Amino acid sequence: MLKKMGEAVARVARKVNETVESGSDTLDLAECKLVSFPIGIYKVLRNVTDQIHLITLANNELKSLTSKFMTTFCQLRELRLEGNFLHRLPNEVSTLQHLKAIDLSRNQFRDFPEQLTTLPALETINLEENDIVDVPVEKLATMPALRSVNLRFNPLSAEVRVIAPPLIKFDMLVSPEGARPPPP
Repeated sequence: MLKKMGEAVARVARKVNETVESGSDTLDLAECKLVSFPIGIYKVLRNVTDQIHLITLANNELKSLTSKFMTTFCQLRELRLEGNFLHRLPNEVSTLQHLKAIDLSRNQFRDFPEQLTTLPALETINLEENDIVDVPVEKLATMPALRSVNLRFNPLSAEVRVIAPPLIKFDMLVSPEGARPPPP
């Protein structure tokens, strides 16, 4: 067990160092068994946070993200958080004014993260395979850049299914009522 933990830590360190040394705009920490965003990474990346535009934390074991994460990486254009255990976002997600795409699929959201409706550049929201029933359709309809919201395999209310189509100018992807995702 300790050996596997050591390998996971070494993998994270290697990926962070690659980002710093190459001057990359991407930090990929997918499938690193993270239960939280490592605090030490803030220090290592402090001189390059403004140039990081894509962070992938997919398929980890994250239960939450901190406000510090959002305010530190405020230049993000894309945030990939699919396949975790997230059920909410911190209010500071509203500092991501340049964010164009967020993937929150296969998490544990019961409520639509309404803070996303305040992001002016946001084009794509993926919330597939969560437990969302209600969606702030009116707020989404006022988002200037929004092009697509994926809500497939969520137990959406009948009201959302009826109210949304005439109000929205973006693609809202939904599954037929009662549909289940395919087994992994």
